[in-house]
Amino acid sequence: MDYTVRAARITDIDRLVALSGDRLGRSVSGQPAPADLLRQLVFLPHATVLVAERRREILGGVILAIRPSVRAGGYVGTIDLLVVDPTTDVDDVTDGLIEEAIRSATNKGCASVEAPQPSDSTERARWERHGFTDQGPHLGRVVAPVGQRAR
Repeated sequence: MDYTVRAARITDIDRLVALSGDRLGRSVSGQPAPADLLRQLVFLPHATVLVAERRREILGGVILAIRPSVRAGGYVGTIDLLVVDPTTDVDDVTDGLIEEAIRSATNKGCASVEAPQPSDSTERARWERHGFTDQGPHLGRVVAPVGQRAR
């Protein structure tokens, strides 16, 4: 592993947006641009923005949003975005980002973590290696909040 995963800084957002391409959607009139929303998330306690970095170059990033859920029995972490530079070791960087997102969700008391359903079988296999399973419109994984055993 020749990179580190760390909390994103404001200065990382432009590179993260560039890596994301069309995944963040377009700006809507009267709404903040995706980059502006990401900059806000860096400071919010119910969100985690992480980047993978090697020698000050951003290789990828992940955004985790936390929401309460009665159905899930506590908080749910939703991985809104996972993006990796295709010129890097995609599997290794993806694994590092997913592991850190799960660790963050666990530390914030989440009962589970979910992610959008990937259409690509290679991408699906990456998620399944981390315990995610098909749960309808998304993938999910049960995690235990710090101090509690997994169900």
